Amino acid sequence: MIAPPPWTLTGDGLILIAHFPEPFVRAQGFLAPYQQTAYRGWIGTVMLVDYKTSAVGPYRELLFIPGLFRFGDTTSFSISKIYVSSEDSVWNGRQNWGIPKEFADFSFETNADGSRSITVSQNGQSFLSLRAKPWGPRFPITTKLMPGFRVMQERLDRPGYEPPGLLLTRPSASGAARLSTLSGVETDIRFFPDLSQIKPLAVLSVENFRMTFPVPEAR
Repeated sequence: MIAPPPWTLTGDGLILIAHFPEPFVRAQGFLAPYQQTAYRGWIGTVMLVDYKTSAVGPYRELLFIPGLFRFGDTTSFSISKIYVSSEDSVWNGRQNWGIPKEFADFSFETNADGSRSITVSQNGQSFLSLRAKPWGPRFPITTKLMPGFRVMQERLDRPGYEPPGLLLTRPSASGAARLSTLSGVETDIRFFPDLSQIKPLAVLSVENFRMTFPVPEAR
């Protein structure tokens, strides 16, 4: 399915916000060559998302943003590793925004105590599992709290093209969130950074969010 931008997506998810030490990112962050020289650090995130609706239907997603990058005169976030549960999302993500999506299988289970058990696997090999339990009151969350939030990716739709070029995307999102506690975190570093080594600054369970991924800007 060909689904050009913009996309509007809705769903629920888990956001882990952390400072990932540079040695950790260099060793386990799956940085592409164009990201290696641009990496600056600061705050990054891991997101586990259960999209209920999108331009290519429901799908699930796991992504890693190591922190900020400096591309020329532009400072931006950049995704270095990402898995989704839809081949249509893989193809369109790579074509539309240069997002290096790979296919994986996801299991999201809600437990009796309100926690959620999540497992991500590829070819029958589980490489990430965790349990997240939300707590406390709900509060609004929006990308408007982060003015200038943007993601820069290298073009993936022109194999062999020189120079490859960059795509800058300014997504927007809003929803409700609660604080969450993680437990039972297990990661296979051949597939994803070892989250058990990281002490997050915050973990948020996000509910009923709405996100827009617009047409990117060529850089």
